[in-house]
Amino acid sequence: MSQPMTGAFRVGLAQMCTGRDVEKNLLAASALIREAARQGADYVQTPEITTLMEMDRARLFAAVRPQEGNAAIAHFGALARELGVWLHVGSMAILEANGKIANRSFLISPAGEIEARCDKIHMFDVQLPGGESYRESKNYAAGDRAVLAQLPWGTLGLTVCYDLRFPHLYRALAKAGADFLAIPSAFTRQTGEAHWHVLMRARAIENGCFVFAAAQTGKHESGRETYGHSLIVAPWGEIIADAGSDVGVVVADVRSADVVAARQRIPSLRHDRPFQVEAVHTSTLEAKAAS
Repeated sequence: MSQPMTGAFRVGLAQMCTGRDVEKNLLAASALIREAARQGADYVQTPEITTLMEMDRARLFAAVRPQEGNAAIAHFGALARELGVWLHVGSMAILEANGKIANRSFLISPAGEIEARCDKIHMFDVQLPGGESYRESKNYAAGDRAVLAQLPWGTLGLTVCYDLRFPHLYRALAKAGADFLAIPSAFTRQTGEAHWHVLMRARAIENGCFVFAAAQTGKHESGRETYGHSLIVAPWGEIIADAGSDVGVVVADVRSADVVAARQRIPSLRHDRPFQVEAVHTSTLEAKAAS
C-alpha cells in the first residue's frame, strides 16, 4: 500500500454485471474488490448501482433499503477496514423518507467509515433510437450538491454516470480543488459505443484531472445492456487503463504530480473569464447587410 501524502497511489476499478439479487451482487463486488486490493490498489471504485440492477418498478422498491441500518453499507465498511483500502461504492439505490430512491455514491475510508456521499445530480430521462427508453426521474430523486472529498493523495470530486454529460459540473469541481474526478457509471451499450471514451477524455483534458470511471458491462438479468470499458484517464488525456467488455478488475498507478504538470502546460482553469451571450436576430443581420 502507498504511504499517505506521497502523491502516488494505485487505483483499482471493479467492472461488474450487476443482477437482480442483492446478496449475489454483494458477493460479486466483494470478490472484485478483494482482487483489486490483492493487486495493490489503495483506492478501489465499483460501478454505478453496484448492488442492484433493476428496471421493474415493483421489484426495485421491494429490494431497496434506507441508508440507516443498511446491511450492504455495513458490509462494504467492514470490507474496507479489513483490506485497508479507500473503497468507493460507485452508487447504491437508497430508499428515502419521501418515498423516492437516491442513486447514492459512498466513499468509505480504510477505517470503515463513510467519509463522503453524493447523490446523482442529473437524471437519465432519454429516448434512444431503436426504442430504448429510460425515465430515471420516475423512481429516483435528483441530488443537488457537488461533493469534494479528501484522499491522502489529493482531492476527489464525486459524480455518477449521466453527470458526465454536464461539463460545467466538472469545471466547478476542478476550480474548487478536485485533482481526481470519479464517474462510476452504467452507460448503455449504444451511448457508450458513441460517446464514452471521448467524453471521459474530454473531462480529464479540460480540467487537468485524472478520471476514474468504473462501469457496468454486458447483458443484465433485468434486460439492460451496458458498455463496460472502465477507464482510468490521465490529466493530459491518455487512457492508462481500459477494462474492455469483460467482468473483472483493472489497476493503474497514479501520480498527483501529473495533475500539476498538466495544468502548468495548459493553465486553462486560470483563464476562465465571465462573459455574456448575445443573441443576434435575423432582422439585425439584414439591417447590417443592407447598410
